[in-house]
Amino acid sequence: MFTCRSCDREFDVRQDVLDRYPGWTPQECLDCRDKSGRPASSAERRAGPAKASSSSASRTKGKDLTIAEVLASFDDGPDSGVFTDGASEGNPGPGGWGAVYVQDGEVLDEARGSDPHTTNNKMELTALIAGLRMVPVDAEVDIYTDSQLIVNIVTKWADGWKARGWTKKSAGPIANLDLVKEAHALYKQRPGARLQWIKAHSGNRWNEYADALATSYRREIH
Repeated sequence: MFTCRSCDREFDVRQDVLDRYPGWTPQECLDCRDKSGRPASSAERRAGPAKASSSSASRTKGKDLTIAEVLASFDDGPDSGVFTDGASEGNPGPGGWGAVYVQDGEVLDEARGSDPHTTNNKMELTALIAGLRMVPVDAEVDIYTDSQLIVNIVTKWADGWKARGWTKKSAGPIANLDLVKEAHALYKQRPGARLQWIKAHSGNRWNEYADALATSYRREIH
């Protein structure tokens, strides 16, 4: 039994998962694990978990759905494009990524992978790289990620970093620089690709599908 650092509730992790990652101590329960990997503040922890309104409540966060469950449960959202997602248990900790290329509701390609010691942003970038590689350089296509940070990095900040020799205006290194360079280069090679944010855990079918690919390492369906 473990105690979540965000909500202070006790939670359990399957023994077979713990056996795969010796020495790993889970830090958050599934309900509190968010896409940015941001730990809750002390004030948030003291206040306890907030009650979301019916209009804004996450529909699938923490449910760890399989691909079959996603396809049986959801049909909302865009039905064409590339959908990418990354996940990690702890930051760092074990994680996974997934990408799916869909046209009119039909899967054209998909990929997934995992890493026993990684971060959420590494997995988000890896998923985006895989998704971009799926589409031809002359394709007109929407690329969806539920990480606003990744959208900003690739579409806004990386141009300036590259112009300055891959350095920031402020002090400090660029995190995951090799992955940032690769994702930025692949994106620039595809002028018809439109990278945009999609809300996580809100019932968008193909975003949920990408999430199921990204979390498949927990269910051992590699």
